[in-house]
Amino acid sequence: MITTKLIAACAFAACANSVFSQNISVAPPQNVAQLSASGSVEVQQDLLSISMTTSRDGPDAAAVQAQLRQALEAALTQARQAAAPGQMDVRTGNFSVFPRYGRDGKINGWQGSTELVLEGRDFPRITGTAGKIQTLSLGNVGFGLSREQRARVEGEAQTQAIERFKAKAVDIARNFGFAGYTLREVSVSSNDQGVMPRPRVMSMARAEAQEAPVPVEAGRTTVLVNVSGTVQMTSTLPVRQ
Repeated sequence: MITTKLIAACAFAACANSVFSQNISVAPPQNVAQLSASGSVEVQQDLLSISMTTSRDGPDAAAVQAQLRQALEAALTQARQAAAPGQMDVRTGNFSVFPRYGRDGKINGWQGSTELVLEGRDFPRITGTAGKIQTLSLGNVGFGLSREQRARVEGEAQTQAIERFKAKAVDIARNFGFAGYTLREVSVSSNDQGVMPRPRVMSMARAEAQEAPVPVEAGRTTVLVNVSGTVQMTSTLPVRQ
């Protein structure tokens, strides 16, 4: 009898706790503000990337592949002589051979292309090497930021964004009649926005004929860091950091 009563009592208590838990509603957070701020730094692009390409076509796939490989190996030999880590890195890009179809839907030949990329911070070394390569032609010129430059500029922009976020949080809290705030959550994101100059085609054709450096001109880009999040407005002053 005692055991039966004990089991019944436990069951009742468990049921009561379950009903009580279901009736409890979590109050939504109050006095919370959502805001964002950004910081930006304009900087000169210090990374140059030049891709050299060529294409071949013919009736035999193996012959096309051999021609492409020969052109690429000659260009690699030329480029490796001037390669220097960080200043001019050399890497191969796309290498592909694919069938060419006639109007009847049958294969009537093969065509392919290959690519060599010169990339680094030493613009004269890269452009001079590109001008000397005879087996490949200029495919594309691109500019960007080196890892070191990006890290430095992102740090400056991030500091700006955080300081502006903190100042905005203080202003919002005080405008709503609070003395300060505490940080609830925050996210940080960054990107750079710049215009990539187009290569001067006529000048480049003349430069290649004379084995002269390929003329290029880097632009500027703006590194933008955005800080967004929520703060809890409080009646106490924020802790100075």
